[in-house]
Amino acid sequence: MTRKLGCRPAEHRLGQPHLSVMRGFCSRQAPARLDRSHINPRPAMLGNDTLGDCTAAGIGNHLHATAALSGFDVAGVTTEAAIRFYSQSTGYVLGNLTTDNGGVEVDVLTSASRDGYALADQTLYPCWGSADPSDLNGIRNITSGLSAAYLGVQLATADMWEDQDGKLPPVWDTDSLADHGDPTPGSAGGHCLLLWDYAGTADTDLVTLLTWGSRQKATWRWVRSRIMEAHGLAWSQLHPPGGLYPAGDDWTALVEANASYLRGSA
Repeated sequence: MTRKLGCRPAEHRLGQPHLSVMRGFCSRQAPARLDRSHINPRPAMLGNDTLGDCTAAGIGNHLHATAALSGFDVAGVTTEAAIRFYSQSTGYVLGNLTTDNGGVEVDVLTSASRDGYALADQTLYPCWGSADPSDLNGIRNITSGLSAAYLGVQLATADMWEDQDGKLPPVWDTDSLADHGDPTPGSAGGHCLLLWDYAGTADTDLVTLLTWGSRQKATWRWVRSRIMEAHGLAWSQLHPPGGLYPAGDDWTALVEANASYLRGSA
């Protein structure tokens, strides 16, 4: 199977939203286990087999994942919509592969919150905020409280190894891939994916990642070794405050942080 990457090195923009403004949300102890094996988040490829649009596909799949938690789906999250947003957020010109250069996650998220992620019959606008990628408790809070964590990772060549059926290793782990190529983080390139659930918090406990239209298992130590950035997204058009998302001051602070950033980046 063909799989593209497309997440450029992590960057920081002055005044970008940070989830630390959600004081109650960020300071809590995350659940020790998050089992969503009974829920289908409907991960889709969304063009990431032909283009380096993983940052756009990640947002589309975040919509699927968010809706799945409440038992519905969002219509119109198609390959065409993802590629259209990829063009909007990165400057990719349809059909011109010289412009297929991937995306910077914070710029892609800024584009989504400012100009929206357009589907066939609606345009959706996320609130978002960044988190310290070394704070695994914070990433677990994002996963459990904001439907999925939007991550940028540095994949190793060994991570991309395929068996004769074109399948990736059943589990990405730091000590089990060296026989399949260079295990150095970043030797393959950067990739955007979602963290959906986790079986525990120990280094060897498994997490579920949503990428390339499937669920990929990995260990927490793999996540820690590969991660370069982490963000949380919230879709108020799908779930009003007081529903899926933290209500009250935390929600207000995130909305205000987004508004302030957009005013400053206009």
